[in-house]
Amino acid sequence: MSILLFFAVLFILILVHEWGHFIVAKKTGMRVDEFGIGFPPRLFSLKKGETEYTFNALPIGGFVRIWGENGEDRSETDSSVDTSRGFNARPKWAQALVLIAGVTMNILFAWFLFSIINMLGVPVPVDEATATDAAELYVIGTISQSPAAVIPVGAVINTMMVGSELLSRPTPSEFTTVVQQAGETTVSVEYTSAGNTTTAELIPVRGLIESDPERYAVGASLSLVEVEKMGLVAAVTDGFSSTWHGLALISQIFVGDADFSQVAGPVGIVGMVGDAASFGIAALLTFTAKISLNLAVINLLPFPALDGGRLVFVLIEAVTKKQIPLQWAGRVNLVGFALLMLLMIVVTYNDIIRIL
Repeated sequence: MSILLFFAVLFILILVHEWGHFIVAKKTGMRVDEFGIGFPPRLFSLKKGETEYTFNALPIGGFVRIWGENGEDRSETDSSVDTSRGFNARPKWAQALVLIAGVTMNILFAWFLFSIINMLGVPVPVDEATATDAAELYVIGTISQSPAAVIPVGAVINTMMVGSELLSRPTPSEFTTVVQQAGETTVSVEYTSAGNTTTAELIPVRGLIESDPERYAVGASLSLVEVEKMGLVAAVTDGFSSTWHGLALISQIFVGDADFSQVAGPVGIVGMVGDAASFGIAALLTFTAKISLNLAVINLLPFPALDGGRLVFVLIEAVTKKQIPLQWAGRVNLVGFALLMLLMIVVTYNDIIRIL
């Protein structure tokens, strides 16, 4: 399920990114030959005007084929072809707009998601002293091979029973007290996860808490959570703040403050998607918005093969008033792509090592 969610998130975010390139290319007068949904092999296609809309078998995003992007307009000799509509023939400002349009759409999409999340309701940790009756006790983590490891992360604790004593909707402190008093007696915990209600029989053990090894515990990290909803204006305003805060990642990358040990590749993200989904739709949408911002940041980096690197080429041509040789630009982008693939392999290896 996590893998399917990962591909769904990836598909949507790449499609949003490519749609940004597509719409701005159209609006700036460029000839767009193809807008592909998914990647080949092709299933079927529809043609509207000069653009062919293709639907492909691999649901891992999409692509835009702008005429002249690879230099076709520079070498075209057919006088019947309007070379002025090629990518490289358009003004530099138009080329720059097309290149940053994908990044811009990822940022706007994140803003949209944050706003929707705020209106749907954001799960917020609350203190027991201020919590209302609507607060629910969530399992936010468990210790591996502990009694509570059988309870999924994101589950809501409904009741707990020791002997004939039943406690409904416990708070974190009540949960801890019941477990400590139970000692080695079985604690029946009823929880809801993914719409299903299940009962787990937990026997507390000692040694799970380093600071107090004699204390009985079951190895669950808990948080009391309430859902806060916002009106339209507040949701959009707070969504903008969340987006701006997320873009602070850009400064971390450029000034070298980022913790690269925490960087995750595809394998790591699959696990993160599953964890986010376990906490509900709001958590999954929040995760998707953050990934969208990360894609925007990465694509804006001035590195060959990325939008930022291609933007550097456009700026160089604008300043020097000379076209960069296609062969040279192609080689630089190829090297950049190879380095990106190497980085992906290293990050994926790191993901696997963490799992093992």
